[in-house]
Amino acid sequence: MADKTDVWVFFNYRSPYCYIATHKMWSIEDDHPGRLVFKPLGGWNGRSAPDRAKVKMPIARQDVQRWTRRLNVPFVPPPKTTDPTNAALAALVAIDHDLVRPYTNAVMNEEWAHGQDIGQPEILLKVATSVGLDRDEVIAAFDDPKRHAQLEANAAAAQERGIFGVPTFVIGDEIFWGQDRIDFVEEHLDALAKP
Repeated sequence: MADKTDVWVFFNYRSPYCYIATHKMWSIEDDHPGRLVFKPLGGWNGRSAPDRAKVKMPIARQDVQRWTRRLNVPFVPPPKTTDPTNAALAALVAIDHDLVRPYTNAVMNEEWAHGQDIGQPEILLKVATSVGLDRDEVIAAFDDPKRHAQLEANAAAAQERGIFGVPTFVIGDEIFWGQDRIDFVEEHLDALAKP
């Protein structure tokens, strides 16, 4: 395939819609001329604020259950207290080692298919090492100021572009919000690749 176009992916490991996206988004690289460039977000970045999330959650859970039934994938929500920040920090390590795809699939599966709290270091470390990441490097990432600064830079980049939810895919000035917009991402990439 010809040169690939960068597709920035703003992604929060606490989002069930990001979980749904993992069952489709890799086709952007596999079947289309796109290269996913992960921009992981920690904490509440890219998600509804806590007060809004309380109101939104019952409806979102219904919606996610419909999507997971359609995709025939398990859906077991993790504890509400799960903090995705360490998962995002470990994702930066996975990016460095070209393991973001297996890492992301494994983390999202552990969290949303098995209901595990990926904010708990031991659970996250088990997942990270299962895909080939070094345990000590991941542990170091949890407290690394440079890694934390990268998450903040990702959040700032999202804010600058007016991004308000995850997953969001960005190609140049084109913004595609939601796991249900992946087809549009692929169509746009295919159109860009035409001579």
